[in-house]
Amino acid sequence: MTFSLVALCEQTGQFGMAISSSSPAVAARCANARAGVGAAASQNVTNPGLGPLMLDALSRGLSAPQAVAAAIQAEAYPDYRQLLCIDTQGRTAVWSGDKALGVWGAAEGHCVAAGGNMLADPGVPRTMVRAFETSTGHLGDRLLVAMRAALALGGEAGPVHSAGLLIVGDHPWPLAELRCDWEEGCPIAHISRAWEVYKPQMAAYQTRALDPRAAPSYGVPGDT
Repeated sequence: MTFSLVALCEQTGQFGMAISSSSPAVAARCANARAGVGAAASQNVTNPGLGPLMLDALSRGLSAPQAVAAAIQAEAYPDYRQLLCIDTQGRTAVWSGDKALGVWGAAEGHCVAAGGNMLADPGVPRTMVRAFETSTGHLGDRLLVAMRAALALGGEAGPVHSAGLLIVGDHPWPLAELRCDWEEGCPIAHISRAWEVYKPQMAAYQTRALDPRAAPSYGVPGDT
């Protein structure tokens, strides 16, 4: 019921992931990233605890493949889970249990991994990886290019209703965390519009957190 990708921007060291599903609020359960550590997705029949478990493993110095292996070993029902992970060296790992739903699969590339289940086409993960690798711009732009490429190939077998974009940079809080928890239309288009609004203001929100005295005006009615 989900397709997603995790990625590392080699230029900035930022980690990010994007995800969409026919289920509500998919990013709340499945999207995980930690500054200076990595990104991880836990999806299919989701155990939300596996994402933080993989990130904890990465923070202890394990590689992405080792972190996924640790999550599988700790999980009572690994056959139902689908996992993706990327570490600070751009190493990736994926796991799809035998009980993953519908048409499922995964693909890995340079500093990116993608996976999905209940897919309209088994080539969706590879298409996402290729779109990410051949795109340019901010990590958020590239993640959304990959998600739109997935949609163009059919995405999930049925309509998707939720989506999310998560990016971490230099600080413990997210650089960007945009979610559409339910949309009768296209949640990926919803997130893309939100990204176009948020992207130009993103640095200002970081400055406001670090030193409000140096922050630009808020640009809203009543701001003096």
